[in-house]
Amino acid sequence: MSAVETWADRETRAEAMVPVIGKLYRENKAVLNIHGRSLVHKSVTDILKAHRFARRVVGEELTTERSWEMLQILQGLKLGTCQIDLGKLAAGLAESQREDVEQYLREQLAPVVDQQGQNTSETRDVVLYGFGRIGRLLARILVERFDGTGLKLRAVVVRKKPGNDLVKRASLLRRDSIHGKFNGSIVVDEERNVISANGVDIQVIYADSPESVDYREYGIDDAILIDNTGVWPDSEGLARHLESPGVSKVLLTAPGKGEMKNIVCGVNDSDIAPEDRIISAASCTTNAITPVVKVINDRYGIQQGHVETVHAFTNDQNLTDNYHKGERRGRAAGINMVITETGAAKAVAKALPEMEGKLTGNAIRVPVPDVSMAVLTLQLDQAPADAEELNQFLRGISLDSPLSRQIDFTDSPETVSSDLVGSRYACVVDGLATVVNNKTVVVYAWYDNEFGYSSQVVRVCAKMADIAQPKFPSNWTHAADVPAN
Repeated sequence: MSAVETWADRETRAEAMVPVIGKLYRENKAVLNIHGRSLVHKSVTDILKAHRFARRVVGEELTTERSWEMLQILQGLKLGTCQIDLGKLAAGLAESQREDVEQYLREQLAPVVDQQGQNTSETRDVVLYGFGRIGRLLARILVERFDGTGLKLRAVVVRKKPGNDLVKRASLLRRDSIHGKFNGSIVVDEERNVISANGVDIQVIYADSPESVDYREYGIDDAILIDNTGVWPDSEGLARHLESPGVSKVLLTAPGKGEMKNIVCGVNDSDIAPEDRIISAASCTTNAITPVVKVINDRYGIQQGHVETVHAFTNDQNLTDNYHKGERRGRAAGINMVITETGAAKAVAKALPEMEGKLTGNAIRVPVPDVSMAVLTLQLDQAPADAEELNQFLRGISLDSPLSRQIDFTDSPETVSSDLVGSRYACVVDGLATVVNNKTVVVYAWYDNEFGYSSQVVRVCAKMADIAQPKFPSNWTHAADVPAN
């Protein structure tokens, strides 16, 4: 292995990786990443950034020379469907001081070696009921198809609007003022009422009520329906979807009322049982604060706390002053900070029962269209030595733990809300804002209340489907300061 890689060397190898990664994905259904950073459909720059990210996890950057060597070997192993983390494989190879890289990879990937086309993963049909802000982002994520979930977007159900409804909905999927252009191609087939996104045919179904659609007429069966309208927050209302042939389960993208399970992926998704037919993915704010509350409570214990949410304005507010059934929400969203209520703090207890009665919360809507912040002021049982200790703990959680897909960490001195647009984490802890005063701590957590939440919804949906691809290496044990549950 070379001692130093020049920029030209790294760029040249990254360019060579793009078609190899694509071929492994297309022909072997092998999804490659580096410490959780996907390499599929990524640019040369994105691939190089993923190599650099390895430094945060294991202390040194993954060289393109090493990953290119592994990729060339992987091409010849006739792999079956799987997810492969090149960063973790490289770290394990270095720790074991193995010289025979091919033999090492064969041992690590043994269950899927010479299995091309033999262990094809199952798929599960998904229907989106509603196609607004969250619905369109769910579509973007599901269309990517390289997250290893086996979820297959088949249809969206909406009420038909005046004008050229299909073209307008396709255009809104193609262009987004906040999240930018759709990464790929979108074609409208008006004869079949289909929007084709990167080769995925999405049937657009017009309906006025949940029980009025026969999904089997469109070849859809045993589907998980994601209701992102928010119209029916309880099991009784959502059960109307189950009356439609072809739907077997329903996932709500809002806090569920009554006895409905509210699932925050990474925290209590193990509570999902095969017989559960209606589940809530809770709210964006509950998803943002619950993972942080969990790990801090596991490590230090929480006596009580208050969560203040600084939240982006949403579509239910008015552009200019006008009547609104909610207090203060009728005032112009783009030029006011608006105090409003939130049930997110209390809702944490639905995912973490040990927090029952310990958290209060409030919210301020502010004039930004996306990315919010939760300020957690917590009284702990055990005091961290200082802010550095607490930050080191949270950084470790973000890099290598069961919650590394939910919690990210930043200590950049220039981070502002727009930097987090498009973040797929439930939250991003801002280390420079952490305050520790004996047993009182204040933690600031950013979250993309649209894209980050939508990513969490897809993760819950994947858990409901229970058809994830096998992941390698399966025995990754890099030391992270993660307490036992």
